[in-house]
Amino acid sequence: MIQKTLLGCLWALCVCVETGAVDETSFEMPGFTIRVDGTGHLSGLIDEGTGHDYLSNAQPAPLLQIGRNRSLHRPSKMHVHHKLITLDFASCTVSIRAECGPSHLSFEVTEVDPPDGADLIVWGPFPTTIAECVGETVGVVRDSRFALGIQALNVKTLGGYPESDSDVMPMYSIFEGSDFADVDEKKRGKTLFRGNTARPTDFGSVLQAYTRDRRKDRIIENWGHEKYVAPAYDDGGVVGSRIGLFGCKAKDALDTIGAIELAEGLPHPEIDGVWGKRSPMATASYLIVGFGEETIDDAIALTRRAGLMYLYHGGPFETWGHFKLNAAQFPSGWAGLKRCVEKAKAQGVRLGVHTLSNFITTNDPYVTPVPDERLARVGAGRLTADIDGSATTIPIDDRTWFDQMKNNTLRTVMVGKELITYESVSHDRQPHLQGCARGAFGTAASAHAKGEAVAKLIDHGYRVFLADASLQAEMAATIARLFNETGLRQISFDGLEGCWASGMGQYARTLFVKKWFDCLSGELQGAVINDASNPGHYFWHIYTRMNWGEPWYAGFRESQTQYRLMNQAFYSRNLMPAMLGWFNMTPSTSLEDAEWLLARAAGFDAGFSLCTNAAIVDQNGMGDAILTAVGTWEEARLGGAFTDAQKARLQDVEEEFHLETVEPGVWNLHPVRSIKQRLEAGARPGERLSALLEIKNPGAAQDLQFIMQSVGHTTVSGLEVMIDNGEALVFPVTLESGQILKYTRNGEARLLDEKWNEQSRLKLDRRDLHLAEGTHTVRVRCRLTGGEKPALKIELRALGRAERVTASP
Repeated sequence: MIQKTLLGCLWALCVCVETGAVDETSFEMPGFTIRVDGTGHLSGLIDEGTGHDYLSNAQPAPLLQIGRNRSLHRPSKMHVHHKLITLDFASCTVSIRAECGPSHLSFEVTEVDPPDGADLIVWGPFPTTIAECVGETVGVVRDSRFALGIQALNVKTLGGYPESDSDVMPMYSIFEGSDFADVDEKKRGKTLFRGNTARPTDFGSVLQAYTRDRRKDRIIENWGHEKYVAPAYDDGGVVGSRIGLFGCKAKDALDTIGAIELAEGLPHPEIDGVWGKRSPMATASYLIVGFGEETIDDAIALTRRAGLMYLYHGGPFETWGHFKLNAAQFPSGWAGLKRCVEKAKAQGVRLGVHTLSNFITTNDPYVTPVPDERLARVGAGRLTADIDGSATTIPIDDRTWFDQMKNNTLRTVMVGKELITYESVSHDRQPHLQGCARGAFGTAASAHAKGEAVAKLIDHGYRVFLADASLQAEMAATIARLFNETGLRQISFDGLEGCWASGMGQYARTLFVKKWFDCLSGELQGAVINDASNPGHYFWHIYTRMNWGEPWYAGFRESQTQYRLMNQAFYSRNLMPAMLGWFNMTPSTSLEDAEWLLARAAGFDAGFSLCTNAAIVDQNGMGDAILTAVGTWEEARLGGAFTDAQKARLQDVEEEFHLETVEPGVWNLHPVRSIKQRLEAGARPGERLSALLEIKNPGAAQDLQFIMQSVGHTTVSGLEVMIDNGEALVFPVTLESGQILKYTRNGEARLLDEKWNEQSRLKLDRRDLHLAEGTHTVRVRCRLTGGEKPALKIELRALGRAERVTASP
């Protein structure tokens, strides 16, 4: 074995240099050794610090397998020829170059003999005994002390295992043992795993990667179609497949991957000079506002009011494909967007835009008036007779490609330069496309000759077409050009599953984002925050973060809450910056709901996106207070003000907190005891009702705070509050539909409309709301009338003792 240098730099080959078969070969890196036996199977994954071997003997551990004729084969013998390893298989031999470095050991396939001897190669799977933390996307498994990892070192080496010919990784896989509940009740108590570069097993975990030979057309299952043509793609086949393996202390796993990126020339984007996976700005929260050239000033002002520096447009494009901007918002096109970027930059705000990656709208020039030949297709048949420009029944030689109706929303074929939609396919001896509409999507109807190709286009339920590998590369370059020309600084690659239309699955997704990244100008490559709708192993090096969670289904506390929590576990085990997803601020959003979200963000050290606009903020009587709270919490979070113990408490969705600024860089964090109850009318309309609540004062003596709101069309009258059977505090006010009575700590209750706008104030005797330390009973009495189910929502609140928090130096 090669000796370590004084600097521990082992880039020289760490294998025995004698020629011929060997019994066992060791590869040494600082603190970690990999052993491979004479049959080409791993025989040890050893932590040199403890001598512990993490290799599991539960299944074979081939260094590499070959796939041929739809079956996998393990090696039978390994030879070492100076600087190369050769593995013998029944159908071929595979030559592999191995190199050691201070961060990792790399293996690269340099030759397959004969060249067509392998349809694909699989690295591993490498079985390990580590089960505690399995990073399925990043390809790292960890226990409390040690980490093992695999990294694909180029784009054609895919993290994971070839579970299908389509190379489409499932959006998630289900495994038992999650602390979080799945959004699907049937899967409750299980974990969502995205990808399988690392995969949990009964014995621990496996690490795995593969490369496929794509140089010939293949017929695969894809996108719900049993038969789908995956066109040939010449990237050299399996030769050049390259992985890195590493072992290190668990706490050093992320920095080790960073070192591998730098050593191997992988993407290593930085934000303001700090590696993206370490930068606090990777989790920066942002506003989503539909701005335009005329409204950008208001949107910038709103962003600054919230104390944020990223402003994001949720849908600025009139077309996807060429990415023409909406003319109503950007009459000057890209030039107008550039002026918006420059205005924002002058005020310390960075702009971003949202799109759906390689989805192509039917009004884009790639579709109309002349469709692009590179629109992705399921397959193609041929005309069996001449047709004129008005024929509505079109004879074809094979119904296979056209009669697959799943994921066939647009039912469109391309014949020459014409797009034609159809309703169905006949099942007689001579198949026909029936119910055809000629010259679809603004193309020109024309005559076509017998034998001409009829290509079935693939589409998506959003009523869009998709791109083949060549066209998606062009689209990725166009998005990069948009960023280069305008200076945009944020994007979300929504809809990356559209890349599967190329027939290359996750490989196509990686090619798309890498093309975009490579086409960015040097300045922007290290500056653009990007995330996506689905992650990937190689993509991990490019994306800043993921950001899941949709806001459209309920309020802050209810919309996909468990899903958002489950995502935090995913981010943690995959060494990624954390985000909470999108939240929708409406005119009726409460300050308390906003602080609930902000406490979770602080607890998970996760950013979020807030969908709103100036009109909504102005309509909400708490709008300014909510934006102030956003800025306060975000400054403290990004400033590292919260301790690990505080973060653990802030993660609890059942707990409430309030943060107050003491002075710049110093805040008081108050736990809040919140008790909620809904008082509903009984069988007799207008009867006097009573609710008894118990609340423990978590702090010093203080006033009881409350929020009471009329539900629906309820009228609330005769409202009074009594603490510990003391003197009743009577409120001389009637709450009509949606109205709110709120009291904090200043001796005045406020009557608010359902959007928190103040309508009047009531002077109170604070002695009647006094809460000493300890537990108290609070009785609320009133009459409820009107509406189908008259009800009153009650929330009682009490502040805990302040905890002083300070920004890190």
